[in-house]
Amino acid sequence: MTIIDRFAERAGYADYASLHRWSVTDLDGFWSSVAEFFDVRFTTPPTAVLGRREMPGAEWFPGATLNYAEHALRGTGVAADDIAVVAYSQTRPTSELTWAQLRDQVARARDGLVRLGVGRGDRVVAYAPNIPETLVAFLAAASLGAVWASCAPEFGARSVVDRFAQIEPAVLLTVPGYTYGAKPVDRRAEVAALRAGLPTLRHVVAIGHGDGAIPDAVTWNDLLATGSAHTGATAPVFDPVPFDHPLYVLFSSGTTGRPKAIVHGHGGILLEHLKNHALSWDLGPGDRILWFSTTAWMMWNALVSGLLAGASVVLIDGNPLHPDLGWQWRIAAETRATIMGASPGFLMACREQDVAPGELPALRQLGAAGSPLPPEGFRWVAEQFGERVLLNVGSGGTDVCTGIVQGSPWQPVVVGEISGPALGVAAEAFDPDGKPVVGELGELVITAPMPSMPVGFWGDPDGTRYRDTYFDVYPGVWRHGDWVRFSESGSCVIAGRSDATLNRGGVRLGTAEFYAVVEELPEVADSLVVHLEDPAGGNGELLLFVQLTGGVVLDDALRERIGGELRSALSPRHVPDRIEAVPAVPRNRTGKKLELPAKKILLGAAPDDVASRDVLADATSLDAFVGFAR
Repeated sequence: MTIIDRFAERAGYADYASLHRWSVTDLDGFWSSVAEFFDVRFTTPPTAVLGRREMPGAEWFPGATLNYAEHALRGTGVAADDIAVVAYSQTRPTSELTWAQLRDQVARARDGLVRLGVGRGDRVVAYAPNIPETLVAFLAAASLGAVWASCAPEFGARSVVDRFAQIEPAVLLTVPGYTYGAKPVDRRAEVAALRAGLPTLRHVVAIGHGDGAIPDAVTWNDLLATGSAHTGATAPVFDPVPFDHPLYVLFSSGTTGRPKAIVHGHGGILLEHLKNHALSWDLGPGDRILWFSTTAWMMWNALVSGLLAGASVVLIDGNPLHPDLGWQWRIAAETRATIMGASPGFLMACREQDVAPGELPALRQLGAAGSPLPPEGFRWVAEQFGERVLLNVGSGGTDVCTGIVQGSPWQPVVVGEISGPALGVAAEAFDPDGKPVVGELGELVITAPMPSMPVGFWGDPDGTRYRDTYFDVYPGVWRHGDWVRFSESGSCVIAGRSDATLNRGGVRLGTAEFYAVVEELPEVADSLVVHLEDPAGGNGELLLFVQLTGGVVLDDALRERIGGELRSALSPRHVPDRIEAVPAVPRNRTGKKLELPAKKILLGAAPDDVASRDVLADATSLDAFVGFAR
């Protein structure tokens, strides 16, 4: 029996449609049931479930106090000597932490932060990889009511300062370097630049990772050394904080302007991740979750929340494709992962290169997120695992730090589509007039509040930027920024970002539809489509950029073939006016294509004004568009 079976039976629902309907129409009943079912420990009980319902400004569990870290470390259904953390790295040997060791390290790190003067509301930031120390420091900061934020060490100093300077951190945890695949990377110059660019820093804590040392820093061992503040016990202390007290700040990608500093609260993340991880991912005590992520992506925050469910987490630090595409599958086999997350790009690369995952008898779910998974990816997963493994394709985001649409053990898998809205998420498609549409493309909206909607943006005291980001088009309704089509049965297709959709002859076209056709051609490794509108109201110019496979040349014959495939598979409106070859398609570090920055460059913007090179997977990938703009 899955966890959603037990939850639904207790609530009195026998199918997903009715369970979902209850979850978005009876918010008080559903979220109070989530809190009760997962034994949420309120230090001070709430006076209500939902004080105010309107968006923005919904008030969840008013009067309640609790602590996220207490729930992450309680180890529901596991023993103290069970493994809580398994860490794989290309910089140092594989390591493990039991639940008892994890609690002890968090207790010591908390005491160390107290000795450094950290208290409630202070900001603790990490320029560090996905390693146990980063997880320990996060939980220690959360236990104090301090506010956490992290960036991956592959980011350059400018990008990190653009993010961290907004929240004025007191303590920085960092590493001198790391190994990426077989290549050692020295980050000491970047750390020096961070110190210079963050004047509010009072202390730097250096984690021993990679070659070299960071001068004038507290070492990790010093931070964990027993001092006068140490409790003397292996169990950390948890300060109860209000439900919406800031837990961490996540940053938007920075590809469309200054990164937004999105504040998430203790209670909202706790309730949402308990719900998501157990009811959608079927994650519970004794399970193990593996999902490659850097510390700059919200999937890191989702990954470490596996601890909330009593599951152990697998941390991976390094190049996910080194020494080959099979590395992550081998880790899944060695760790007996029960759920594994993978990017659609990774799954498609395995398909194209005939990489077999091998025997993974413990695996029950394979998650895919970050970009659309083409139908061929669904079929490849089915060929590899059959019906034994549920393919759970989802889409959500940093803004809510969870999935908005995804699958679960109770939802059917639909080839080329996402199974439907997640529990507790009132997701719909709206037309420009704010009316729901089914069977046609519209704006992805959320019509009822969720606990994990942001507390706000840092540095936005009156909420103006927050309202302008999500509520500027449909008053009282969250506009997520994706272009989506829902079917009558509830399944959906994300057709790209709504600000990158194409308007040809008054018909809006989703970019994902282009890619599904073009990238099935063996000559095309990747592609990007941009529409330059005509200010006079004409069709404008539709431009397709293709990254070709090795040795292929873009000639007139290939251009005609690509246009013909788009015409027959989609429509004459989808045939580009021009097709050009580029060395690389611009993507950010989580794999999302950057249509809007490319479009802005083609319209005359400077590359550094639309996207920092540090957020690009390939720092040179926008250069070709500068040439086309000229």
